[in-house]
Amino acid sequence: MSEHDVVQKGVHNYSQEDSYVKPQDPLLLERLEWFQDQKLGLMMHWGPYSQLGLVESWALSDADADWSRVGYDWEPDAEEFKRQYFDLNKTFNPLRFQPEVWADLAAKSGFKYLIFTTKHHDGFCMWDTNTTQYKITGSDCPFHRHKYADICREVFDAFRDRGIAIAAYFSKADWHTPYYWAPGMERSNPTWRGPSYKPSEYPWLWDKFVEFTHEQIMELMTRYGRIDILWLDAGWVCPQAGQDIRLGEVIEKARKVQPWLLAVDRTVGGPHENYVTPEQTIPVEPLHIPWESCVTMGTSFSFGYEDEYKSLRQLVKLLVEIVAKGGNLALNVGPQPDGRLPKGAVRCMTELGEWLKIYGESIYGTRPVAPYFKDNWAFTKKDEVVYATYVYSTKDSPRSQWYTIPYHNRLTKVELLGGTSKLTTTSLHFEQTDEGLKVQLPQEELQGEAPVAHVLKLT
Repeated sequence: MSEHDVVQKGVHNYSQEDSYVKPQDPLLLERLEWFQDQKLGLMMHWGPYSQLGLVESWALSDADADWSRVGYDWEPDAEEFKRQYFDLNKTFNPLRFQPEVWADLAAKSGFKYLIFTTKHHDGFCMWDTNTTQYKITGSDCPFHRHKYADICREVFDAFRDRGIAIAAYFSKADWHTPYYWAPGMERSNPTWRGPSYKPSEYPWLWDKFVEFTHEQIMELMTRYGRIDILWLDAGWVCPQAGQDIRLGEVIEKARKVQPWLLAVDRTVGGPHENYVTPEQTIPVEPLHIPWESCVTMGTSFSFGYEDEYKSLRQLVKLLVEIVAKGGNLALNVGPQPDGRLPKGAVRCMTELGEWLKIYGESIYGTRPVAPYFKDNWAFTKKDEVVYATYVYSTKDSPRSQWYTIPYHNRLTKVELLGGTSKLTTTSLHFEQTDEGLKVQLPQEELQGEAPVAHVLKLT
């Protein structure tokens, strides 16, 4: 079993290529090309759960208790635990929230779009919705008096002002509204991910939930400026599972306001999943459809106390392999309960941004090219230029003066991008053989610690 076959508990599978339905609208096709140019997105999971360093929402589902409540054993009674969780809004007060600081860091670090959790499965709304009082601007939430109380508005405006596109993450499930988990009804205890009733047996109640969901989505689409992507989670809410929220209707309404809108009905397939979203994994083989891998900077999507964050080598390896296989990387951070970004996440973003300042031309706006990712070499192409990137796993990784690259097209020039000089390209001696492209590195590239990567420019 390869490392890419191992997916942690609670992580969704992703739709396969044979379920992908290519849009026919020329504007949506244009926007998918735009999306595939971006390569690097910033994902943010944030809500009242951050106060406990608790995984977002999942501990509310009894069906997911075996993994989501591990380490959170202060309250053994499941129903009391849920009551405590739902009351976290009453203490959520992120007074050190500075959206412009987040946006500045993201822009300087090379992120091109933002995926922000407007609402996770727990139903807590990070915008000033009219549909519920379970929201950041609700009177029970101490943050509701703050000048930045409408968090979605502040975040969207700050990132948009810095040229970063906006994706609104929205869970189709809602475990707080009585229209989905109706108190006292069949299967409400123990609770699973789906509704506490069968929609076919209570159509009037399900219709209320559908109306509730449509109203929330349209609030985001009409009151919060330009939204580039509607990023929909909770793939079990779908017609195939008897949970038809008439998604096509609300997407059609949304596109009357925002005709460029990409929809991501993740894990469902079909016409409303404009690109697919592997989570905490990279496909073994390239995908020849638009896709994006959602991967955490630390170990969890939500904030965790004493979390461990990935090294620059790990981040670059993720990015170049994903891009070489045709995807984007959505790199996730969970903000702290006080509104700041964790120091580990700031380090991740800053170091990756510094690397991209030198090597970004091999990432942004590229497309995959055969052999894609082979023998630890990642290949991308932009116009007539091919980039070959080799990532060293550790600072002590062995190096040699000659490398054989699994690439066989005829070339006129091979250059080292960046290298020890960081700001220039260096022409390299090369030979084209039956085994592949043999390239000689300069002697200075063999000194000291192994770099994060060597990036070669092939023309």
